[in-house]
Amino acid sequence: MRETRRSLGFWRSWSLVVGGTIGSAVFMMPAVMAPYGGIGLVSLAVATLGAVCIALMFSALARRVTSSGGMYAYTRAAFGDFAAFIVAWTGWISMWVSCAAIAIGFTAYLGVVVPVVGSNPVLGALSGLSLVWILVGINILGVRESGIVSLVTTILKLTPLALIGIVGLWFIEADNLPLIQFNGGNGLVVFASIFALSFWNFTGIETATVPAEDTVNPSRTIPRALFIGTLTVGAIYLLVSFVALGVIPGSTLAASNSPLADVGMRLFGSLGSGLIVAGAVVSTAGAINASILEGGQTAMAAGRDQLFPASLARLSIRHTPWISYVVMGILASILLVLNFSRGLVAAYEFIILIATLTLIIPYAFSAIASLILQMRDPIGSPTRSWSAATVAIIAFGVCFWVVATSGMETVYWVFLLIMLGLPVYLVAGHKSIRAAD
Repeated sequence: MRETRRSLGFWRSWSLVVGGTIGSAVFMMPAVMAPYGGIGLVSLAVATLGAVCIALMFSALARRVTSSGGMYAYTRAAFGDFAAFIVAWTGWISMWVSCAAIAIGFTAYLGVVVPVVGSNPVLGALSGLSLVWILVGINILGVRESGIVSLVTTILKLTPLALIGIVGLWFIEADNLPLIQFNGGNGLVVFASIFALSFWNFTGIETATVPAEDTVNPSRTIPRALFIGTLTVGAIYLLVSFVALGVIPGSTLAASNSPLADVGMRLFGSLGSGLIVAGAVVSTAGAINASILEGGQTAMAAGRDQLFPASLARLSIRHTPWISYVVMGILASILLVLNFSRGLVAAYEFIILIATLTLIIPYAFSAIASLILQMRDPIGSPTRSWSAATVAIIAFGVCFWVVATSGMETVYWVFLLIMLGLPVYLVAGHKSIRAAD
């Protein structure tokens, strides 16, 4: 374990959970959910309960394993190297894919202030790229600096969201509230089609588990941050989504590239729209920062164990995996540029499904890892052990459902990305494979 000065206390860890989760989703999701009506809100509520179970599952794991790497470290402790590689590979992919998705949300809201950014794909891509590389630089400076950015951006992003959520309750029009109806379709199919998109809102809750070696008293701090942070995120999402769907008709939201800015305009005029745009810009910056931190630290942990290229574990003079961060920036940049041709909302929906599914696979491995570690070494009373096992089983069920509802195109692309990882494991992990022999 590398020597480090632990700089992440409860509030910075909490900000990693909230900041890594609340990114572009809360600002873009009303447009994505609007066509589904009231079933979208039901799906979001169910996704919130699933996220709480997953947070509790990660809490149990964080009390057992306190080395950096998060889901990678948990899986390696339970399954060994190959499963840990799959988790590191898919989780790492999800992080740089998330950076691209969130940068698209950043561009959409920046386009409200600077219209040419929203209408010109080249300027839009350049704006997103600029944000990604500024935050790559901040993470290279150090975990402490990244934690400060996360805490500040989290506080700044919650302020306009809370204002919209609370004040907006007084402006809801009953006629705008969507009914729970399936338009003659199968209710389960309609619910399934929106659930995977809803769960994207909660990807990132695991961020605080990754820099465990930089966390003060990680076995206590991380579980508290996970639980309280997830509840914070769920409350904000449900409140803001309900207000958005109640203040503006669904058809208007569905056609908007910046739906919450429209809500802010309806509530407070141009001042409200500007406040939301500022909040969205800050929010996306905080979420990209958290994704870069998580992806870089995960690749560092895998590289240190000789499962990823060793260069990704190389530390700068400030003890940060700078090569890992730079590689993430390059890959996120490529994906961002390639997907701008789809249009903002279409590109956003496709990329978030890829990011969600690639992260759900590590979630599922972590859930089973929790069960295995509990069986190997029970902690606490039998009642506590059964509770931990129940939470892990529910968490795995949530992961299974998300995969099943992600759509064939998404599963196809994620499967190909996993296949691409096998040669990497063969080349990068050859030393550990020989050592095992």
